[in-house]
Amino acid sequence: MSTQPIGPIDSSKTPRYAGPASFARLPRLDQVPRADIVVAGVPFDTGVSYRPGARFGPTHIREGSRLLRPYHPALDVSPFEIAQVADAGDIAVNPFDIHEAIDTIQAAALELTAGGARLVTLGGDHTIALPLLRAAAERHGPVALLHFDAHLDTWDTYFGAEYTHGTPFRRAVEEGILDTEALSHVGTRGPLYGKRDLTDDRRFGFGIVTSTDVYRQGVDDVVAKLRDRIGTRPLYISIDIDVLDPAHAPGTGTPEAGGITSRELLEILRGFDGLNLVGADVVEVAPAYDHADLTGIAASHVTYDLVTLLATRHAQSENSTRHRSRH
Repeated sequence: MSTQPIGPIDSSKTPRYAGPASFARLPRLDQVPRADIVVAGVPFDTGVSYRPGARFGPTHIREGSRLLRPYHPALDVSPFEIAQVADAGDIAVNPFDIHEAIDTIQAAALELTAGGARLVTLGGDHTIALPLLRAAAERHGPVALLHFDAHLDTWDTYFGAEYTHGTPFRRAVEEGILDTEALSHVGTRGPLYGKRDLTDDRRFGFGIVTSTDVYRQGVDDVVAKLRDRIGTRPLYISIDIDVLDPAHAPGTGTPEAGGITSRELLEILRGFDGLNLVGADVVEVAPAYDHADLTGIAASHVTYDLVTLLATRHAQSENSTRHRSRH
């Protein structure tokens, strides 16, 4: 028999600035009998190529989430009532050995999803997407990928290193863990090292929706095209917070002018309601460069929308299972 999910702390009884700093003030994983959706942090930024500091991102995002409320009016759902969501805290990774760190993240992701839970990960730099995708593919087979970022992150190496925050999706394609019929970058912009970057990217199977495309075509058209590309495939969403313009997210290591707005990002994500989302991450939040908590607040709302999409998907699956059992 199912039990009512345990939700966040009641802000009418405990002020938002008090109490444990879990994501959205939700219960810890060890406080619930089971979890349908797990939020976990990976405080790791050894793979950055420019400004460090994303290791402090998970804490910053959790602090920014204190003001989140339990009802999502845009999707007309209370996500914490239809799925048990819990915060697993941070995964402890070796900051001096990137290979060991990648293995640790993959093992932890597999452990957290062993009972069927879906995982939303707070980074950390974008290196962490590779082990998270490995774990997702082990659970679901090769996954479709929506990658929100100012950059392609399909470069080959930096200084001869294969594993950095600019290379995870090239490695993922090479390892066969992505469904190359359904790969898309969203929000890319800015200068590249050369035209070959785009040639290589197309060869890997990626489609590109630039920040200019979002501006000129509009959110609805972009969502329709992406939904058509994804179909019913298991989907992983990876969001580098630098997909947002620095006006909306200054607290990141490699900012690029001309990005999308936080409103556009949230509206695009809400357009994916009903897709077969199996996991997600929000990365590259570097609080040392933030101003007035703009980036932490934006990242917390993005995470909340991802959790909500996973919760509605969970509820749809539960309802479908109950319907089949009755017949």
